[in-house]
Amino acid sequence: MTTFDDRENAFESKFAHDEEMKFKADARCNKMLGLWAAEQLGKTGDDAEIYAKTVVMADFEEPGHEDVIRKVAADLEGIVHPDLVRSKRNELLIISQAQILKDT
Repeated sequence: MTTFDDRENAFESKFAHDEEMKFKADARCNKMLGLWAAEQLGKTGDDAEIYAKTVVMADFEEPGHEDVIRKVAADLEGIVHPDLVRSKRNELLIISQAQILKDT
């Protein structure tokens, strides 16, 4: 194998690793957002965990995170403003990224 092939493989591996870390951070963030939203809805225990899983699953509806924002904002309509949902997700994403980095 040439040096060029080695570098290409290294870049591909790094890209795959970075994408995996991004996926894990997004999933963790969405779960944390779901748990926060469950708390706003008065859900606790298993009900909160089940609700958080529905938030994580909502992220598979379309690319990006707008599907998650839309779901949580609709569920919290009349309780919190959609801008707060978006702001909370941004805050939790930073926390989840730090946790993922710490775990690796």
